Amino acid sequence: MAEPSIFFEEVNERQGIFHRRAFVLGGIAGLGLAALSGRLAQLQLIETQRYEKLSASNQFNFKLMPPPRGLIVDRDGVVLASNRPNFRLMVARDKGSDVPGTLKTLAEFVPLDDKRQARLIKDIANAPKRAPVEVMEDMTWEQFSAINLRGPELPGVSADMGEVRVYPHGGAFAHVIGYVAKVNKDDITPDGPNSDPIMLNPGFRIGKQGVEKAFDLDLRGKPGAQKVEVDANGREVRQDPAGDVPAVPGKEIRLTLDADIQLRAEQVFGEESGAAVMMDCRNGDILCMFSGPSFDANRFVRGLTGAEYKALAEYERKPLFNKALTATYPPGSTFKTMVALAALENGYDPKTQHVCNKTWFWGGRLWHCDEAHGVQDLHTAIATSCDIYFYQCALSVGPDKIARVAKAFGLGTLFDIGIPGQKAGLVPDTAYKRRTFPKDPVWHAGETPSMGIGQGYTHLNPLQLCVQAARLGNGRKALHPRLVRSIGGVEQKSGAAWGDLPFDPKNIDFVRNGMAAVTGAAGEHIAHATGMGAASDLGLGPIKMAGKTGTAQAQGYSGGTGAHGAVGDWKKRDHAWFICFAPYDEPRYAMSVLVEHGGFGATAAAPKAREIMRVALLKDPELRAKIEKPLPLPAAPTGPESGDIVPDLPPTPVDPNSQPGLPQGTPTA
Repeated sequence: MAEPSIFFEEVNERQGIFHRRAFVLGGIAGLGLAALSGRLAQLQLIETQRYEKLSASNQFNFKLMPPPRGLIVDRDGVVLASNRPNFRLMVARDKGSDVPGTLKTLAEFVPLDDKRQARLIKDIANAPKRAPVEVMEDMTWEQFSAINLRGPELPGVSADMGEVRVYPHGGAFAHVIGYVAKVNKDDITPDGPNSDPIMLNPGFRIGKQGVEKAFDLDLRGKPGAQKVEVDANGREVRQDPAGDVPAVPGKEIRLTLDADIQLRAEQVFGEESGAAVMMDCRNGDILCMFSGPSFDANRFVRGLTGAEYKALAEYERKPLFNKALTATYPPGSTFKTMVALAALENGYDPKTQHVCNKTWFWGGRLWHCDEAHGVQDLHTAIATSCDIYFYQCALSVGPDKIARVAKAFGLGTLFDIGIPGQKAGLVPDTAYKRRTFPKDPVWHAGETPSMGIGQGYTHLNPLQLCVQAARLGNGRKALHPRLVRSIGGVEQKSGAAWGDLPFDPKNIDFVRNGMAAVTGAAGEHIAHATGMGAASDLGLGPIKMAGKTGTAQAQGYSGGTGAHGAVGDWKKRDHAWFICFAPYDEPRYAMSVLVEHGGFGATAAAPKAREIMRVALLKDPELRAKIEKPLPLPAAPTGPESGDIVPDLPPTPVDPNSQPGLPQGTPTA
């Protein structure tokens, strides 16, 4: 009996189907294994470095570290701004942290009153999570150690050592150098250098005034990073110094200032209000730029209390105000040098005479002078500072010609010295009158005499008056003041590279001779007659000083009383000026001194200029050699027997430790 063929066909069909399915599934499994192997190979072989970094980033973190801020030094390398170690206390907000309780605990170790704690709670709440907020600076070693010992008990609290800016000379350079302070919201920008994450670091400081602000980017440097191991919550476990990225210090800023001269200016001013600026007549370098009274910049670095800042801001002598650059005043009689030069440049005969009887009637009013000087020509009028002469001299020249000369000498000009805050002041002319007073655009003749003695619309700052004195002293170059000597070792443009003065040197020499007569440097007795003799005598032998005083009314004739407005309410007294250069026959240094509401320039400003100028002259090796010129040797003996004379031996020096009867040098009890 034949077997049914359908039985074998079903088995073969089922077996074929199984084989096909097994093959497909095996292929799929093989592809999956191949893809998995390829992916594993990619992860473990090709992208191994990437995942090592990601793994390490989960284990390690980098904290930005502020770089050491660049030094600021004077012309001789004396440090004016540097950095010192600083123990800091910081608190960060974390999940589940009790910030108020933590601050109360910290108050047992460091001084934190309730108001301070309330402010810190707000600051910590507003800060990013786990971003530290500075609680205290300048902790003592005892405070630092106590908090570090209790670190495990104080989550979110850290005490470390950073750097803080320090100004070794306190207030002497405060207005020039400025200060640094904590970064506030207004300092941070969405782009540019102030978008750097380092700005949020609690130890980072930004320049707020003077050189610190103007050259902040150069002084900042480049931040570094500290490698630390963290746990799963991002908390620091330990440090890994081997992985630290070193910071790049900021550039050194070398100024043209001289620390000795600046400190002497601070001494001679004391608590008086005013400014002193000194320049080198040869290259325009600013050796001194002092404004007083000043303030201690170190207090601003730590942070002033509201009461401290209010006391500084409301003090009538304005210690926060840079009087060397920002304040402008009538220049008084110092401006007469410009009137005289303008007259000479426009054909004025210096022998022209006017009679001063202390009053002069012109234009329907009476014009005054300090005293009756009698008959004056231009030379003696400069020396005696005769107002009545210069009223008439200014009328003969006119305001536009005077203004042209004054502006050529730097008056009413803004100079790029690297720091902000300058006020241009004003040297008026007829165009100014038309521009400023549209209802009365005409320059009236009666406004010219006031301009001739440095009053009226004319307002200038001490830097400009110093530039005027330096250009007069140089006599040839249109010197520009230079405050920054080098940045990171790169020398800056010299102040002598700005061209020449567009005036006849003979006319400039005439004005200089008049200034020499003011102080008696030219051998005249006018200085003693006007009270300038003792005030301007340098006491340095052959080295003499030429200058010009100025007494400028602060509130007109209703202001100060007494001689030269030096008596009465301080705010109403006249301002005292003195500009000068020395040595008068070969000028090297020029300066201007302002004593705000000081009264008479000859008694208030000139003595201060004398003391400051002496320091500069004595520091100059060539001039010091002239001052310390050795005495001549005694004449040799003469006569027929002079050859047989043996000079006496000098006496043997006596040891102060020796006693009679003992050899010199024997130790005594």
